[in-house]
Amino acid sequence: MQVLKNGLNVLQGGLQDGSEFDLVVIGAGGAGLSAAVFAAIDGAKVLVVERTEFVGGTTAWSAGTTWVPGTHHSATVNPADTLAEAEKYLNHAVGVQAPAALREAFLKNGAEAVAKIEAQSSMKYRPYPKHPDYISDLPGSTLGGRALEPVPFDGRLLGDLFPLLRPPIPEFTVLGGMMVDRTDINHLLAMTKSWAALKHSVRIVLRHLGDRLSHARGTRLVMGNALVARLLHSLSQQADATLALKTSVDALERDEAGRVVAVRLSSATGNARVLAKKGVVLASGGFNRDPALRAQKLPGIPAEWCPAAPGHTGEALVLARGLGAVEGQGAQSPAFWAPVSLRKRADGSTAAFPHFVMDRAKPRMITVNQAGERFVNESTSYHLFALGMQAAQQAVPAYLVADAKALRQYGMGMVRPGGKGLTPFLADGYLTEGASLEALANKLGISAEGLAQSVAQNNAFAQSGVDTQFQRGVTAYQQNIGDAAAGGRNPNLGEMSEGPYYAVKLYPGDIGAAQGLQTNEHAQVLNAQGQAIEGLYAVGNDMNSIMGGVYPAPGITIGPGLVFAYLAVQKALANPR
Repeated sequence: MQVLKNGLNVLQGGLQDGSEFDLVVIGAGGAGLSAAVFAAIDGAKVLVVERTEFVGGTTAWSAGTTWVPGTHHSATVNPADTLAEAEKYLNHAVGVQAPAALREAFLKNGAEAVAKIEAQSSMKYRPYPKHPDYISDLPGSTLGGRALEPVPFDGRLLGDLFPLLRPPIPEFTVLGGMMVDRTDINHLLAMTKSWAALKHSVRIVLRHLGDRLSHARGTRLVMGNALVARLLHSLSQQADATLALKTSVDALERDEAGRVVAVRLSSATGNARVLAKKGVVLASGGFNRDPALRAQKLPGIPAEWCPAAPGHTGEALVLARGLGAVEGQGAQSPAFWAPVSLRKRADGSTAAFPHFVMDRAKPRMITVNQAGERFVNESTSYHLFALGMQAAQQAVPAYLVADAKALRQYGMGMVRPGGKGLTPFLADGYLTEGASLEALANKLGISAEGLAQSVAQNNAFAQSGVDTQFQRGVTAYQQNIGDAAAGGRNPNLGEMSEGPYYAVKLYPGDIGAAQGLQTNEHAQVLNAQGQAIEGLYAVGNDMNSIMGGVYPAPGITIGPGLVFAYLAVQKALANPR
């Protein structure tokens, strides 16, 4: 059945066999929706196919950061930055691990893509004044301007499309579904110390309480939910866009000349062959939830450690390989990573909570292996941290350890700051408490001697301000995610001396695919001979990362996803068919 929802054709059932569209987009995550919006803006008839009941994919669960150097936003916070500096940075960070031509296309077209989608849709970004590149000691890195974040969005504007938006991870919300970003968190933590913080906090809480009178969750959307909502709203404002939910792609079809011209789709209500006159864009999210591909590429990493959204089963990639498509090679890693902590929910599902910036880099915290020894710089990027876990001995699981003051001040994973409400976390084993370091080590089953020595070393480093073991807190990125207000010599170091002591187990979680289909600078999928498979495009995590499995900055999946969606649509709509 086809229903018009807030201006958008939403299919709640099968498509009519023989339906024709200019462009068919497989996947309704950030990259797929971006491609659909760009195409619709240019007058194309667009079909978006999504195998789950929600739009947004992992983008909806993310911070929504979009890394695109050289935009008009960059100049407002970092006017000295240039594309040449960004290119220098990427050349040092990525090097030969991905084709330079794709980085060049990304940098050359990024500002134009951002300007177009902002000018002709509901998509709106803002630069965060200080949001450093992750490998900030490399030449060409910056402290801000390249990372954009979506402006918060009023979900009520979606009307009856709002329930189609993938809800945020419950553990990332407060008060029963209120989303908060880092600005909100800072205000909430300071509401007893600042009148401005109190006003901000009261305003968003009252808004949320009003929302709950008529909605299942808050409608003030931030981060990735705001980004996806803006794209969905944009699509609903276009003349000829259709969204097919709970629909899978079963086949890609070519004509006699070898051009992809149709897709075969299936849903609970039947099957349909749909024509794609200008082409097909694959944006299904990558391989991470395909059991066979996962076992091949990520051996020893259970799927329950993956904090990404469901839906990216790799089926589209298998179909593309059947047409001769090949995967990119030579990357640092086939996936992007973050340390995660795990907890069973009341409904039996497992929450995999990514530890991005809120705890592990803060003073009075260290991470140790099963010998009680530090093995990584706790303040490095989440990607390098999780790769370090996999490279070290006895570090899966690892243990994030904090003293009582750090727990109160920063929280630990799913445990909120403040030090209250610890009982359920202690009862189910998510959080472990010890009156002393020895008691904590014994409960964890790790070396008490090793842990005591690691804490003693940390305390000595905190006094001097210099971590001679792993150089914690030496770069601008590391310092930015520490706590300069803590008063120490180093914003990432603090003496651990106040008991009781606490620990949370960490596991390496894959947050997205870095290895995908090899493409050219137009996002056209390539075969083994390096030739484009006409009519077939790949963007987002279906496209081999232009970063070569390196994670040089925040938003380096969403940013290229946007830009190559723009380039794919330009190429596809130029097709004379």
